[in-house]
Amino acid sequence: MEELTLTTPAVLFSAISLIMLAYTNRFLAYAAVIRNLHDKYLEKKDDSLLRQIKNLKLRLNLTRWMQIFGISSLLFCVLTMFIIYIDYHRVAEYVFGFALILLIISLALLIKEIQISAEALQHHIADIEEHLENK
Repeated sequence: MEELTLTTPAVLFSAISLIMLAYTNRFLAYAAVIRNLHDKYLEKKDDSLLRQIKNLKLRLNLTRWMQIFGISSLLFCVLTMFIIYIDYHRVAEYVFGFALILLIISLALLIKEIQISAEALQHHIADIEEHLENK
């Protein structure tokens, strides 16, 4: 096995930063949609809005955990670099491995969130198709 160098965890910085930007954009989009649905619900008290809000709440929570695991991965990458700097290479390998596991968890949560998002959109499409068939 090759020795872990400072450049190895540093390479993940740009990738994790881009992922975190995407996660933050998702989070902000969900927050805006939830605020909009909240206002609509206060006007109409429609149960379908409650289902949408519940779905968005789940997606928002998943996105929060995606962010937490992604940021934790970045934190452990920085810690890895410090441990390499102080010349504890064996410990650095384990810490970096843990950072990779955290990133894997974050990405797995992203897959789950995408599946939920796609399913929610399928329900909307089905509603539109049903409305068109009834015309």
